[in-house]
Amino acid sequence: VQLVESGGGSVQAGGSLKLSCAASGDIFSRCGVGWLRQAPGKERELVSAIRRDAIVYYADSVKGRFTISQDSSKTTLYLQMNNLQTEDSATYYCASDCYGLGVYEKNPGAQGTQVTVSS
Repeated sequence: VQLVESGGGSVQAGGSLKLSCAASGDIFSRCGVGWLRQAPGKERELVSAIRRDAIVYYADSVKGRFTISQDSSKTTLYLQMNNLQTEDSATYYCASDCYGLGVYEKNPGAQGTQVTVSS
């Protein structure tokens, strides 16, 4: 299954971006899906996810600012990011948890989409 991220860019603090993840196949129907991010020198972090039971998760650092959603056909995953802060700067990856273990993994070789927030 291919997952292709897009929508990143450079914004000033307080700005907004909307990330998209287009999937081939029915992964969004079968698996938990979400967004990981990784900044240089930092550990990879699960930012937000929609579990297979439809429960939505947000990291504490993004609650109230980010919104995860899917389109009605469940072929595209979105992450609306508002009030971006410099600490949100990272490469963002679409990820899936198809085993229901709460471990979200990006596809090997995924490029991700870069988000850069300047002060």
